[in-house]
Amino acid sequence: MMINTLFLLCGCTEKQKPVVALSWHNNQKSYTFVATLKTVKEAGAEPIILDKVRSTDLEYDEEGNLLSGKDEKGMLEKDAAELVKKYNWHHSNVEEIMKDVKCLIMTGGVDISPYLYENPEEWLVSEKDNEFSAERDVSDYILAKYCIDKDIPLLCICRGMQVLSIVSGAKMIQDIPTWFENQGIDYEYLHREIDRKEFVPHDVTITDKDSLIYKINGSDVITKVPSWHHQAVESLEGSELVVTGTTLTQGKQIVETVERKDRKFIIGVQYHPEAAIRKIVDKEDNADDYMDYDSGMCLFKALIKTAYGD
Repeated sequence: MMINTLFLLCGCTEKQKPVVALSWHNNQKSYTFVATLKTVKEAGAEPIILDKVRSTDLEYDEEGNLLSGKDEKGMLEKDAAELVKKYNWHHSNVEEIMKDVKCLIMTGGVDISPYLYENPEEWLVSEKDNEFSAERDVSDYILAKYCIDKDIPLLCICRGMQVLSIVSGAKMIQDIPTWFENQGIDYEYLHREIDRKEFVPHDVTITDKDSLIYKINGSDVITKVPSWHHQAVESLEGSELVVTGTTLTQGKQIVETVERKDRKFIIGVQYHPEAAIRKIVDKEDNADDYMDYDSGMCLFKALIKTAYGD
């Protein structure tokens, strides 16, 4: 209190921490969401969690749950998805939600309703992967489109990268094991452990030396990234996103990093750098199995620097 008073008397103000927004999450106790909060603080910024973005073309109850437009699994239905795709942020409360926000992180989470794809698809995955949040799908889709259009610095992690890619018109792999099986390959679960007990570490090769992620990491290879996904981007053909990094998996290239080169900072990563940071900060027993502190932290610091400067 004394320090604050002295600042006011001399006409000065304390230098405020930069603020980093996190998109609304349907499970804010999840490991990776908590890890993202910790990583933003570790990077020297203050995290804030945004309210849910709502489409004015859909009907919600007082708690923000959709009253229609989703099925019994929580998946966004086709007609509702088409409205969101057609009108996106122009029919929403996103400008109010994003007021004064200088940068945003879209975090990991459950699968995205496939009717939001550029070419809508039926759900093809087993009952083991049947968790959805239609409300979050709407919120994330609109946020991603808004940030792209307004050139707001945006870091998209795992599901976040998939949202970014879907908004941009990507073709998706709904289930990596099934995709390999259809090509006659016995998948070895190199991107998500079959028992889902822990992240799988693997390397990512940066394929584009003219990319922002290459400049940020300063290396051709990002080693031991924490991976936990069964879906992936198959193709960005016709999109303004570009593939900047991949992992060679049993003879097939799986997309790991994407970005928009015509924007200040719009990067998507399929892996979880925030999980590595949490393991290091919390001194977890297996922290050494994953990427080092600087490799995990550099994206977050670059996001903050782009939004706020030095």
